[in-house]
Amino acid sequence: MRSSRPPTMNDVAAAAGVGLKTVSRYVNGATNINQELSERIGAAIEALGYRHNLAAASIRPGRSSKVVGLIISDLANPYYSVLARSVERVCTEHGYLLMSASSEEDAGRHRLLVDRLVAQRVDGLVVVPPRQATTSWATSTIVHVPMVLVDRPTGPLESVEVHTVLADNAGGATRATAAMLAAGARRVAFLGDSLELYTMRERLAGYHRALAEADLGGATGTGPIEPIVSDGAHSVEDAAAVVAGFLASGEVDAVFAANNRAAIGAMQAFATAGRRLPLVGFDDFEAAPLVSPAVSVVAQNVALMGRVAAETLLGLIAGEAGPPVTHTLDVRLELRGSER
Repeated sequence: MRSSRPPTMNDVAAAAGVGLKTVSRYVNGATNINQELSERIGAAIEALGYRHNLAAASIRPGRSSKVVGLIISDLANPYYSVLARSVERVCTEHGYLLMSASSEEDAGRHRLLVDRLVAQRVDGLVVVPPRQATTSWATSTIVHVPMVLVDRPTGPLESVEVHTVLADNAGGATRATAAMLAAGARRVAFLGDSLELYTMRERLAGYHRALAEADLGGATGTGPIEPIVSDGAHSVEDAAAVVAGFLASGEVDAVFAANNRAAIGAMQAFATAGRRLPLVGFDDFEAAPLVSPAVSVVAQNVALMGRVAAETLLGLIAGEAGPPVTHTLDVRLELRGSER
């Protein structure tokens, strides 16, 4: 019968008939312990219901909690699900547990999550900053734990020096918009979320560049191509409503959807209206190749982004990473037919 108090390493050592140091080495992952002793210790741990208190161990100098924190902006978005899965795989490969949470794009909630994870003595953080965060949270956090930012820099000021992993948002948007212009469109609309988001600002800049380059190349023969920008599509429903307006007014003859939700909203509007416009989205999604015509997209390697962020963080934890750098990962334009 188990005692009412939590079992200790001393209890495990006594039950297994081994020294306390051997048990300590076993629970901390040592692999050079005699096989017979390992089996006895494992059996004693199971019988006693012992759990190693990593949080308490991490309080002692030089000890690790073997836990990494991940803060993303929206657990419901498939983009962040892929990112979290990739980070978790790298952590698991290196013996770390991943704790994930969503800020829901709320700066106050984001700061609370950061503070709570640091208080839990995580070894490091992978963070997607929310749209309205200032840089103060990052400045104070990197004093306490190693940190890597992913998908976005720290905030509007983007001034804190910290390892960051981004995609080529502007370049991808330029290529997407240029593909529709090359297919004959002249009134290409930008459909995206709030420009408080770094990714939206970068994609809008890429969109503007494509319009400017098309005019410089003499594509229109009638002067500059005027931008048509909608940055209020915070949800699929918002995007569908905006595109329904485009279809009704006739002012737009192609749509660059600046994230996966905008692209899905555009598809919903097309289905409701029974007609479509040329469309290219930013970020791939599962249904994109399944409709007719298949949706052309700018595809990020989100899994690679997560892997680079996690490996960089583990390097920081191990003291192996150098000065902060920004990794900008390439994107690819997949033309599947909807751009025409």
